[in-house]
Amino acid sequence: MWRGLRVVVVVAGLVLLAGCATLPRSAAVQGEILRNSTSDTRDIAVVQVTRAGLGAIGRWPASVGSGGQDTGSWLPRSAGPDSPVIRPGDSISLTVWDNDPSSLLTPEGAKQVRIEALPVSPQGTIFVPYLEEVVVNGQTPDQARRRIQEQLDAILPSAQVQLILGAGRRSSVDLLGGVGTPGSYPLPDRNFSVLNLIAAGGGVAGLENPQVRLTRDGRVHRIALERLQDDPRLDTILRGGDSVSLEEDRRRFIALGAAGQQNVIPFGRGQVTALEAVSMIGGVSGDRGAPGGILVLREYAPAAVDPEGVRGPDRDRVVFALDLTTADGLFSARNFTIAPDDLVLVTEAPVTSLRTILGLVGQGFGVAARLE
Repeated sequence: MWRGLRVVVVVAGLVLLAGCATLPRSAAVQGEILRNSTSDTRDIAVVQVTRAGLGAIGRWPASVGSGGQDTGSWLPRSAGPDSPVIRPGDSISLTVWDNDPSSLLTPEGAKQVRIEALPVSPQGTIFVPYLEEVVVNGQTPDQARRRIQEQLDAILPSAQVQLILGAGRRSSVDLLGGVGTPGSYPLPDRNFSVLNLIAAGGGVAGLENPQVRLTRDGRVHRIALERLQDDPRLDTILRGGDSVSLEEDRRRFIALGAAGQQNVIPFGRGQVTALEAVSMIGGVSGDRGAPGGILVLREYAPAAVDPEGVRGPDRDRVVFALDLTTADGLFSARNFTIAPDDLVLVTEAPVTSLRTILGLVGQGFGVAARLE
């Protein structure tokens, strides 16, 4: 009789412990995280990732962790004129040929005169002897040459003019790093693109998955070089004063829970989808994980919040829930893009707690047996 009583007491104690204490687990159950999150009084939004909602999510602004990297803030390509345009800060060199022995410009016995490095003033003019100020701002070199030629005809009918443009700060771009030959490069024409500049600088210098950083008018735009090469529509035309650099990809996401690994995971490619992220972290643990409970936790800047939930999330902290046990969930996960600093959490299956309890009960019977 005492033996049976001991068994009952030990097992009852273990069951009571299982119900009152936190069981040892590697991750939370999905219900624990999402419980009460949908309440209007909470500051966390829960969004189920399905085919119906992917389009709206894709139009939301970048997350806090994105830092502008590869998030749609890149500038699309737009064509410009084939020739460079003269801007203040450029310099112009003129060569004037004149066979007239009484020419006002050429020295005695000479057939030509060179006028070197005439600066383009902030007003967009250059000073030419006998013509004084000539407006050249916004003109191509050929247009400026013809204008100077026309004005010289009044005093030097037989003269011919050659013009060479020296690019100044507003007609050149800076290639800062990540290439073989960084430096300042003049714009050879108005269709000089980011990829043209990288090629002129000797190509990528040993970076893995390089990210292109373009600074224009005080704003920074980033994109993966891989995407730039794959889509010619993204190969932005450069403007004078732009600066470009190639950088190591510093984007990461965090993996936690019942997955193959819990770690900080580098992107290693232009974009990472939720399905790829699950694969990169070793998949869902077969004996603990819940494939129907994949959560992606993300933070947005307050300015990105839209109370209507149209142009952005209705709260700044969002939990995206993905269900990999359905066809729609799998397809949606393949089209849902992970953002830098996202937390990808594989929740634990509820049955795991039951296994733990049964294990404790089994241990209890063993303890009881030893008490005899």
